[in-house]
Amino acid sequence: MMETITFAGGCFWCSEAVFSIVKGVEKVEPGYTGGSVVNPSYEQVSSGTTGHAEAVQVTFDSKIISLVEILEIFFATHDPTSVNRQGADIGTQYRSAIFYHNKEQKMVIEKVIVDLNRQKLWDASIVTLIEPLEFFYPAESYHKDYYKKHPKQAYCQAVIAPKISKLHQRYLSKLKAI
Repeated sequence: MMETITFAGGCFWCSEAVFSIVKGVEKVEPGYTGGSVVNPSYEQVSSGTTGHAEAVQVTFDSKIISLVEILEIFFATHDPTSVNRQGADIGTQYRSAIFYHNKEQKMVIEKVIVDLNRQKLWDASIVTLIEPLEFFYPAESYHKDYYKKHPKQAYCQAVIAPKISKLHQRYLSKLKAI
């Protein structure tokens, strides 16, 4: 059964690169959500004035990978304990948030967060926001498959490549064969 969920975990180039190699993920769309401007541009969102977060919409086959597993990968590949920042990327546009598409997703998300906080995987509690998805605006086409197209670019090497490496170390069995 196909299911879609929307994540904001800092830079959408990172999130797209992570989820694009996960078994059962059929589509990853970078874009913007959670703000007040209709159909914002990258420049507008980057300014931090629209309220939008860089996000990805992840469509996956829940017969192959469960929502719980998708959430575990999301939490493991960004810092869910930082408010409005991921590394050097600072601002509300880089916040950690999950935009659920239905009430069942919301219940699963809340349970996973409680479970992860109990495990004390981080030095601080998870601050990831949980919000209903209202609107999702696809990013400009040049953002699609950014890591695949620019793997040698400095940002990709410094920020995305370590996330991909961590993903391989922790979730190799969940990754697509390359």
